[in-house]
Amino acid sequence: MKYFSILLVLLIATSCAPVRVNYDYEKTTDFKAYKTYNYYANLDTGLSELDTKRLLDALDNALQTNGYTLSETPDFFIDIKSNEYQEAARNNVGVGLGGTGGRVGGGVSIGIPVGQNKLNRQIIFEFVDENKNGLFWQAVSESSYSPKASPEKREAIFKSIVAKVLEGFPPKVK
Repeated sequence: MKYFSILLVLLIATSCAPVRVNYDYEKTTDFKAYKTYNYYANLDTGLSELDTKRLLDALDNALQTNGYTLSETPDFFIDIKSNEYQEAARNNVGVGLGGTGGRVGGGVSIGIPVGQNKLNRQIIFEFVDENKNGLFWQAVSESSYSPKASPEKREAIFKSIVAKVLEGFPPKVK
């Protein structure tokens, strides 16, 4: 039973891939002035239609929970772009051969990749005020991605991405 518990904890820890987010914003922006939002009409996220709907639903729920309102005449617009890329396997097994004789030395080493390349997804969230500042806030999220994930798993992943992204909106004043 003890081994099963340890295995279960390890499985959960490795299945929850971390979401990394980098934030940037215009430091002169008055974020308190923004209460309403909408999406660009020509929004092309780079995601499938179903994944786009899942992402926008998660973003709507989180923004509305934080007091923002979807509006036809918004204070700011949201643009979302994404791309997928493969990360090379980081694990290698080294095989070496070396020799020496007298004053002569030499060696050969070969790195053999272990495991598969990881598929990652980058999603860029941009908040734009078309009346004043233009682009005033941006978050770039990166996380692992599985194209074979179930719809429930995809929805959970988008919710965690949105939660992590909105941790930085509005920025904390130091």
